Amino acid sequence: MAVGIAISKTEEGVQYNGRITWLVLLSSIVAATGGLIFGYDTGVTGGVTSMEPFLKEFFPGVYRKMKRDSDISNYCKFDSQLLTTFTSSLYIAGLIASFFASPVTRALGRRASILIGGVSFIGGAALGGTARNIYMLIVGRILLGIGVGFTNQSVPLYLSEMAPPKYRGAFNIGFQLCVSIGALSAFLINYGTEKIAGGWGWRISLSMAAVPASILTVGGIFLPETPNSLIQHGHDIQTAKTMLKRIRGTDDVEAEFTDLLTASEASRKVERPFRKILERKYRPQLVMSIAIPFFQQVTGINVIAFYAPILFRTIGSGVSDSLLSSVIIAVVGTITTVLSMAIVDKLGRRALFHIGGVLMFVPQVMIGGVMAAKLGDRGGLSEGYSVLVLILICVYVAGFSVSWGPLGWLVTSEIFPLEIRSAAQSINVAVGFFFIFAVAQTFLAMLCRMKAAIFFFFAAWVAVMSGFVYVLLPETKDIPIEKMDAIWRKHWFWKRYVNGGENEFEGIKIEMMKTVTSS
Repeated sequence: MAVGIAISKTEEGVQYNGRITWLVLLSSIVAATGGLIFGYDTGVTGGVTSMEPFLKEFFPGVYRKMKRDSDISNYCKFDSQLLTTFTSSLYIAGLIASFFASPVTRALGRRASILIGGVSFIGGAALGGTARNIYMLIVGRILLGIGVGFTNQSVPLYLSEMAPPKYRGAFNIGFQLCVSIGALSAFLINYGTEKIAGGWGWRISLSMAAVPASILTVGGIFLPETPNSLIQHGHDIQTAKTMLKRIRGTDDVEAEFTDLLTASEASRKVERPFRKILERKYRPQLVMSIAIPFFQQVTGINVIAFYAPILFRTIGSGVSDSLLSSVIIAVVGTITTVLSMAIVDKLGRRALFHIGGVLMFVPQVMIGGVMAAKLGDRGGLSEGYSVLVLILICVYVAGFSVSWGPLGWLVTSEIFPLEIRSAAQSINVAVGFFFIFAVAQTFLAMLCRMKAAIFFFFAAWVAVMSGFVYVLLPETKDIPIEKMDAIWRKHWFWKRYVNGGENEFEGIKIEMMKTVTSS
């Protein structure tokens, strides 16, 4: 059974037949829950580290400084390398795991990586919830990192390969939507568990991470493999073609299947994809696999994602008020991610990047101005200014959630040719994790030293990345994933690097058309 409407002609003049089938829809929903585990962990960390019983048990130095040292600056109350190590250890583990995920995804398929990630995350949640010392806590975080390393590498690829080209943006943003829902769930659970008498509510918060991981793991057992992946790791051509017919809801898939075979043949000739991506003709993909995740992290979003409760406590809010503010922010992020999903395939990627850039830049400058003028080293903001900061943060989060949040995953999952796709996505995920780690590890120290100026620092990066997109990133809307090389050949800057590979691609395609015809 199929739903939706027939896919129209793409901008590259290629007619891919098919509809949005129930198989694609349900499979994508299950796979996108990989975003739940990433979002939940991101959201739960900041809330737990603002809970006094948790700090008292595992970070007594921070607890004493917060409760007893009245001379310390508002901006420096939570400055602890051990506390930031708890937060950031997950991301260094994810960085390393993403490189192991690449050969697994390439050799065994996207589903295998998804299952490994789910199982590892369940183990990490169990350790974190039952932790009796800092070592159990850190080991649990490392297992969580392995989980998100595998899922972040494989889920965006799975979604982009399963989705029809016309709706690829909306399907892929399902991952970011699940990230937002996961973070919102974490904030709500933190808000509830903080009120539990006895001070053990943080254990529930950490243990509940196993719920989305279990959904992903159980659901992952029944996921079909993508036709791209079936061809890539040596399955019979007819098996892959049958799967393509099932997910497109039509028997007329010759045009798309020919392009899949062409891309697969090029991929099969590549033995060392990490070396291959260094070749001149892949220069735009290499640059984007590094620049986009870097820019995504220096938007400053993880200042909000990890440390929103701590940030609100810095400006004078109580624990419950700071957690409630985080819930409000997460609701705004979730709603605007849904908006992005609805309009990304209509307005295009570049337009949303530009809209988001404005919505992030202005609030950050204003927040920095308010805190510089009204928040000193002692005391807190008045109620009116606290509400203003909350509103500005919501506008900023809306800008991120409609642009760099979902598009950072979408664009990097759709621009890589099959022969370097797993390697490039691993670089993309690893760079992202490295800079998440860097931000998480340094933010509290930066807040202590830079104070309100930290918001001007991130605003400057938003201006830089907006210019980067305007100049160097072409539009990818409506273009089939295996025809994406055309956008670089037409780009005023990148065409000087990639035009040499066009004849090679066309030669392979002719051979593949002969193969399809003979079969």
